[in-house]
Amino acid sequence: MEAIASPTTLKPVIDALPDSVYENPTWKGLAYFGRDVVMYAGLLVALVLIGNVIAVLALEVVMALVVSALFVVGHDAAHGALFSSKRMNSIVAHLAFLPSFHVYEGWILGHNRVHHPYTVRQGYDFVWHPTTPEQFAALGHWRRAVHRFEWSWAGAGAYYIHQVWWKKMMVGPNPARWVKAIRRDRWIVTAFIAGMLSVFTLVGMAAGDSPAGILWLDLRTVVLPFIGFSCFIGTMVHVHHIAPDIRWWKKAEWNKFKAQMEGTTVLRAPKGFNFFFHWIMVHVPHHVDMRIPMYHLEEAAAAIESAYPGTVIDKPLRFRDFVANSRACKLYDFDDGRWLTYGGGRRHLAANAPVTATGPLDDTAHR
Repeated sequence: MEAIASPTTLKPVIDALPDSVYENPTWKGLAYFGRDVVMYAGLLVALVLIGNVIAVLALEVVMALVVSALFVVGHDAAHGALFSSKRMNSIVAHLAFLPSFHVYEGWILGHNRVHHPYTVRQGYDFVWHPTTPEQFAALGHWRRAVHRFEWSWAGAGAYYIHQVWWKKMMVGPNPARWVKAIRRDRWIVTAFIAGMLSVFTLVGMAAGDSPAGILWLDLRTVVLPFIGFSCFIGTMVHVHHIAPDIRWWKKAEWNKFKAQMEGTTVLRAPKGFNFFFHWIMVHVPHHVDMRIPMYHLEEAAAAIESAYPGTVIDKPLRFRDFVANSRACKLYDFDDGRWLTYGGGRRHLAANAPVTATGPLDDTAHR
């Protein structure tokens, strides 16, 4: 029996979704936002009152989770999914993004208008975009070292801060029609960071803290929560789109069905995880239709998997799988559609293009 060809668009997938997955009452979105704001404010108070290093480190883990929760609420609102009101979505997204230092209009451009429409497409989707063996060989020693760290399991947060937050949102160039709005929101974020540092510096001075004590207060209330959040979100984005069974595509081979149905995952999180991460790991339905509110993603995933059994990557969320993926997926061969380790990339060059690279791959590469 001849196999039925997969669609190339998302329309038949969206048609399989029930109307109930689009319901987004205002009270529900505000409830999630309000709950996360209260936790964030409470943790800031705790971090002011508690200076013990061990206790602070424990609080920082919780704070990173809460900042992540607010970020996911902002992410949902930025997609226009959390509320029916466009204005309400904008206001909540702007506010919810502040603790993670995210530039609203910069996020809209990079995430909504680039990452989502062109998921896992070569030369377009910039989030964890793979490097080819030829490109890696052409890098200098420092940039290779940076790549090795940022593409390791321990470097996911550094990758997110460097490649996504700093280069794309805070300082990167933008199309002319976006420049004014993004510049405005960059100033909003910069003012928030400066304002937070000023407030807690004044709090420390009022309490009679030493300069070192004031610096420690600023670090634990403003800087460390952002670093912790970046480690969480960098890891989450990696497992969404990087794995040996997730293929990236050349422009001529890419289509929306393959990108959104096969280019991301449904990862079943442990109990309690979604209290902070708001079902963000149920990622396939979110890529199928950004209008689905976060709290309906599981229902949407069930409808999609019923209509297209065996198509979606659906597995448990496990840290060891993230580590294994980060070790296996270092470079990418777009011709063969497969991930390579650094050692595999070296062998690829030796077999296919021994003289085209401007520099050899490091012999110390992970094999």
